[in-house]
Amino acid sequence: MKKTTGLVITSFWLVFAFAPAPTVALPPPPPAFYPTLISPTAGQVLHPGEKVRVEWKTSTPTATRYPAWCEIELWLSLDGGRTYTIRITPSMDPNTRFFYWTVPNTPTNAALLDIRFGCEPSYPESYHTQSGSPFVISTASSQSY
Repeated sequence: MKKTTGLVITSFWLVFAFAPAPTVALPPPPPAFYPTLISPTAGQVLHPGEKVRVEWKTSTPTATRYPAWCEIELWLSLDGGRTYTIRITPSMDPNTRFFYWTVPNTPTNAALLDIRFGCEPSYPESYHTQSGSPFVISTASSQSY
């Protein structure tokens, strides 16, 4: 009887030891996100205090909808893309294609935007530096806008 009990207990533990672990299913990956900046354009001069429409297009069809847990953010570099220290948007729906931005008083001849997309925690944030569209933030505000 003692051998039978030991065999049953050992078998019980072996079944659980080699049973497949429950898998945590990740949601399917989101559609690819490859944005291209439309505005501001390369070489455009922006002035502190000016309200500018920042706009981009993506490689995905407009009918594509990203999951609710995905987001985009835009960051500004003042040094040609070496660092991105100024976040210029809150987390936004990745189906967004533009927003209005008030240009800060941060003069530079080498401003670049980075459009970041992510579906965290499942899919890490990807960076999309708009290196083909450097623009200028002038030293003084302009009355012409």
